[in-house]
Amino acid sequence: MSKTSTKSLNTTITTSQPASTPTDSTLKDTATVFNPAKPTIAQDSQADTNQSNPAKASHHRANHNQNRSVTQSSDLTTANATAAMPVSAAPKVGFVSLGCPKALVDSERIITELSRDGYQVASDYEGADLVVVNTCGFIESAVQESLDAIGEAISKNGKVIVTGCLGKEADKIREMHPAVLAVTGAHAYDEVITAVSKHVPKPNSSKDEDYDPKIDLINEAGIKLTPSHYAYLKISEGCNHRCTFCIIPSLRGDLDSRPIDNVMNEALALKNAGVKELLIISQDTSAYGLDLKYKTSFWNGMPLKSKFYDLCQALNGLGIWVRLHYVYPYPHVDKVVELMGEKKLLPYLDIPFQHASHRILKAMKRPAHSENTLARIKAWRDICPDIVIRSTFVVGFPGETEEDFQCLLDWLVEARLDRVGAFTYSEVEGAVANDLPDHVPEEIKKSRYERLMALQQEISAQKLQEKIGKTLMVLVDEIDSDEGIAICRSYADAPEIDGHVYVDDINAGVKVGQFLTVTIDEASEYDLFASYKG
Repeated sequence: MSKTSTKSLNTTITTSQPASTPTDSTLKDTATVFNPAKPTIAQDSQADTNQSNPAKASHHRANHNQNRSVTQSSDLTTANATAAMPVSAAPKVGFVSLGCPKALVDSERIITELSRDGYQVASDYEGADLVVVNTCGFIESAVQESLDAIGEAISKNGKVIVTGCLGKEADKIREMHPAVLAVTGAHAYDEVITAVSKHVPKPNSSKDEDYDPKIDLINEAGIKLTPSHYAYLKISEGCNHRCTFCIIPSLRGDLDSRPIDNVMNEALALKNAGVKELLIISQDTSAYGLDLKYKTSFWNGMPLKSKFYDLCQALNGLGIWVRLHYVYPYPHVDKVVELMGEKKLLPYLDIPFQHASHRILKAMKRPAHSENTLARIKAWRDICPDIVIRSTFVVGFPGETEEDFQCLLDWLVEARLDRVGAFTYSEVEGAVANDLPDHVPEEIKKSRYERLMALQQEISAQKLQEKIGKTLMVLVDEIDSDEGIAICRSYADAPEIDGHVYVDDINAGVKVGQFLTVTIDEASEYDLFASYKG
């Protein structure tokens, strides 16, 4: 096997190019609903394209793109769900899930509830009695992708319900696609269930003796659209911040945290279902519980506060990998890094810094924009030397000067982050930043993006070279039987957005979802290559 693979990304791009342009074929393909050739674990082929050609957009990958087609949703549901309904009896619903893991979790919940009601998940348009499209509206290319997906579902099936972030723009959706049956907003689970049952009635056991939804066989964790060994755990909805480039609060509302006992019950159910890794997600993970005034609940007979640190402590007790995403660099995060230093959490932080220039951060209205983030990163590394930090950055924000951009490059040189995603600024309908002066020309945005990525590639390559000769524990995501390799991830790698560890000469006993202890032999700009002694 070649050891120069760049199959996976630790540098990512979302461009401001409209999805309808010829160079955006990769983005459009992610919204294709029925494509049997697509991999079950989405977007691997997309990563190759973006490494070699940064002009091709990868929708929202800087914020964890988790697009799922109907085929992928059906395959993963069949593999992971224990509820199997008789084909002849149960109506089938197809799903297209676009956007980030938070939207993916919404799709999982809807599918779980529909399965409990006796519906099956369809594997193609023709076999579906109705199609649900869970949309994204984060940036304009995401909006176009969602509208295209709705149009494709209508043309190939005819009965379509739309939900998700773009659902807030119901008039826009109906204007372009008047045939849609219903439109709901983000995390509107009950509304989607009601709309589905209205247009495709639930199976009726009194009329069909073969109908048996096997409700008891759907475990407490519900049906997941991820591989069975890892899962996303959403701890809150919405956000209290009003960043000028973002419309998430208008799509998903203000911060709405789940009580800690509720979160822990789901986490335990996932562990009991065989999950080896929990990926903690929300819009602002480190603000968890603020809206609840850190209310105390009882779980497992013990009092727990609905607070970020307390949640991390409790999750540690499950004895599985816990990975934190979307963490803002507030001072109280230092205490959580101490848990990482004590090996009680994966030493991995996903922090959306977005920029380094204080002037631009202020214009963005970023929380903690006045913080000395370099000093905080240094302090975290003193506490936990093995910590891996991933972040995303916006290039070409309105008013960004060459001096501002150079400030960002200098910051990256000093910060030496492990994983970096970036996207060029694009206008989002309803965002305050649209009205700011001095918008940056597209050619300058692209040039700055390429300079940032070239710099980060060097940093990434240097940091991965430092891993050679070390022993790491990795989690097996896939087996390539033809090549005799295992495609794995270490603690430094979140699924689908970071690098891989390719392990050679595995034996037949190595399985997906298994932990291996390997020795790192070589490194490329993004991936590691290891040997396994068994």
